[in-house]
Formats: sequence, structure tokens, C-alpha cells
Amino acid sequence: MEFLVRTENLLPPDTPDDERARLRAAERERAVQLREAGILKRLWRVPGRNATIGLYEADDPAALHDALTSLPMWKWMDVTVEALATHPQEQKG
Repeated sequence: MEFLVRTENLLPPDTPDDERARLRAAERERAVQLREAGILKRLWRVPGRNATIGLYEADDPAALHDALTSLPMWKWMDVTVEALATHPQEQKG
């Protein structure tokens, strides 16, 4: 299944710079792992916001949930998930 995942990072503004840097590095490392596992397909930044839009692929919603909750910044994220279905125009005839 494919999912469109919108996230916004709500890390408190008073988070110390060294902790913020550590979390960002850990987040990048985990994203690379998810990409290598074929779960994270594409990732876009949202200009002007601390937000991303990602295309994920997982066996089911529970597997997607496991992937998202494995992100180091998970507890500071506002997440919206949309399951995607193939449009008839995209189906090969």
C-alpha cells in the first residue's frame, strides 16, 4: 500500500541546540534506513515550514505506523496520513 504522509515538526523552541542537532542527525539516519528498506519512497520539504510530505509504501497501516513511530522526532510530530489507491487512468490496460 502507498501512503501520503504529511508531518510537521513541533519540537519545542527552547530545545537546546545540541539536542536539536542530535535529533536531526538521528532523524536523517533513520530516514536513510527507511529508504533502503523500500518504505520511504520520496520526501519533499514544505517551504517556509518545518514540515515534510513523504510517499511511503508499507504492507498495511500497522506497518506504516511502526515505521513512523521509529522516527526519533515522532513524539514531536503532527502527522496526517492518507492511504492512496491507484486511479483507473493509471492502471495498465
